[in-house]
Amino acid sequence: MDSHHVSLTWLLLVFLALPTKFAIQAHGIKPTRLLDLAIRYYTFKSHNNFKTGKLYNINLPSNFAGINVTTVKYRCGSLKRYGASIQEFNLGVGVDVHPYVERVLVVTQNLGHNWSNIYYDNYNQLLGYQLVSPVLGLLAYNAGDDSRFSIESEVKISSPNVNGIKIDFSNHTTKKNDTLHGKIQMCATFGDDGNVTLQKEVAPNICATTSQGHFGLVVQSPILLPERKKIKRWKVAFGSAFGAGIGAFLLGLLLVAMFVKVKKKARLEELERRAYEEEALQVSMAGHVIRPHNVNNNPHHHPR
Repeated sequence: MDSHHVSLTWLLLVFLALPTKFAIQAHGIKPTRLLDLAIRYYTFKSHNNFKTGKLYNINLPSNFAGINVTTVKYRCGSLKRYGASIQEFNLGVGVDVHPYVERVLVVTQNLGHNWSNIYYDNYNQLLGYQLVSPVLGLLAYNAGDDSRFSIESEVKISSPNVNGIKIDFSNHTTKKNDTLHGKIQMCATFGDDGNVTLQKEVAPNICATTSQGHFGLVVQSPILLPERKKIKRWKVAFGSAFGAGIGAFLLGLLLVAMFVKVKKKARLEELERRAYEEEALQVSMAGHVIRPHNVNNNPHHHPR
């Protein structure tokens, strides 16, 4: 396991250990975004050269058990002319890639029911709703040789048509209990800005969108609202304490580093001062040094 693997996994697990959106945002990073970055890292790390049009299953570390990731590389021109189907996503004819690159690596995520809770716990607009499917993600990255972008630069897939991109949840819906039976399913789109958009299905268990992102099926469940609020207050208290502990630890490391730097600087200045004083002393004593005369040039010198 290399150092990048260790550091990225450790960073993700530390942030995911903070159980609230409050604690995560205090560090300026959403756990959902960290998860995308981790999946991107392991996707590009898994293969040196993706062949165009071939479906790849990405193997993730055991820390991410329950997440299924697949990817396919396309030529952007062909993708726009013919569209494509990859796992649960159907990209209709006319989809665009922005900014335009020659080749694009399309990545699909199935977060499973455990990891999907990251979205449920970090989007407050889902209060009163319950996920009845795993969260499915569609992302895209530059896979060409365009010098304007790095090989792993994120790009955006969008469609000019209202239902240009469809997501099929038919194989992933959970069985509803008596409380949720008969409730109308809604399509939830999880935005990068922290907002959730709810829309009607275009067909049973099928949602539609105009751009990439993360999606799930939800049903209204008011009975869960009081319980979740109670749990959330406990999470806020625990998350705040945990976040404060990490902050204090990092601050302590910073202070120690600063103290060591100051001590080192003071020691260097002391060594420089001593060197200067010794040099000045040698210069001042140079005028008092008695130099021997050349005996051959002394007329009063008589050898014994």
